[in-house]
Amino acid sequence: MSTNPNPILTNEAARDLSLSLSLSLPFRSSSAMALKVLYALDAAKIQYYHFKAIIIAGMGLFTDAYDLFCIPPIMKLLGRVYYEDKPGQDQYQIPRVVLATMLGTALLGTVIGQLVFGRLGDRMGRRHVYGISLILMVFSSIGCGFSFCRTKTCVLVSLGIFRFFLGLGIGGDYPLSATIMSEFANKKTRGAFVAALFSMQGLGILASSLVTMVVSKIFEAAASKNLSWKHTPEDADIVWRLILILGAVPAGLTYYWRMMMPETARYIICVCVCVCVFDKLQ
Repeated sequence: MSTNPNPILTNEAARDLSLSLSLSLPFRSSSAMALKVLYALDAAKIQYYHFKAIIIAGMGLFTDAYDLFCIPPIMKLLGRVYYEDKPGQDQYQIPRVVLATMLGTALLGTVIGQLVFGRLGDRMGRRHVYGISLILMVFSSIGCGFSFCRTKTCVLVSLGIFRFFLGLGIGGDYPLSATIMSEFANKKTRGAFVAALFSMQGLGILASSLVTMVVSKIFEAAASKNLSWKHTPEDADIVWRLILILGAVPAGLTYYWRMMMPETARYIICVCVCVCVFDKLQ
């Protein structure tokens, strides 16, 4: 069997490789064949699919950064909308306990998501779990924007719940994106490609600030007659919802391309094939 320098294997080729290594070859031959394939992947030249993988996987980290860093200015907007009736210096100010809780729920979900989706990625495959975490991010972003009710308590509770599930998806995206990129890359460029992948976080942070300023400026221009320092129009409630919903756009746009990405060859060789061979020996 000849080794393919392209580290992307189709699903059919992966099944054929797994079957041949586990059924028709002894254990030593299977190990030698796996090492040859891994060596070919490490020695593969830089090709178009490397940069395609950076964009596809990087859009997940772009969305992660957008969703995590857009919430501080949104809390300012929530203070203007729902804490306008507070007296004195507390007007427009969200209590610290509420603020810390709202900021921490997504981070708590991120920690849990990294542990859960990272483990599932090793057991079920990167590609399948990748899609699950992305769908969770998309629907949670939309849910954050459509937080139930218009009362202060109801909005904050529902927003916190959706932010927690959003954190789960974000946490799953971190280990899977980094792992997929490292498994696609060859030995010489692996560090550079992973660094390029995580540079998308900076773009996501920048985008969250730009989107917040642009949406707020558009609202200010449209409602300039009703704006004042002492009164916030009810339409301002739309601004923060729109900013959160826009976070689902880049994730939704990359879902198709993520599902078109086959399973990584290194996962097939190091996990699927080894498990098949071990089960055969048992």
